[in-house]
Amino acid sequence: MSELAWALVAPLNIFLFLVVPIWLVLHYRSKRRLDEGLGESARQRLEQALHQAEQLAERVETLERLLDQEVPGWRRP
Repeated sequence: MSELAWALVAPLNIFLFLVVPIWLVLHYRSKRRLDEGLGESARQRLEQALHQAEQLAERVETLERLLDQEVPGWRRP
């Protein structure tokens, strides 16, 4: 074989026997996790975050209502 062929054989072997198997394992592991959906703890954190978002939205509405009463032109730039 020529020197160029030998120079390509080693990196190709490393890629095929080391990189590709690791890549495939990680790919299918992440795909399986996506198919499983949310775990119980993640679902609880999501519900808690949604509840907090609702509370914050209510607070913003209250503040806007108060500002509308106290400072009628506050919304204008």
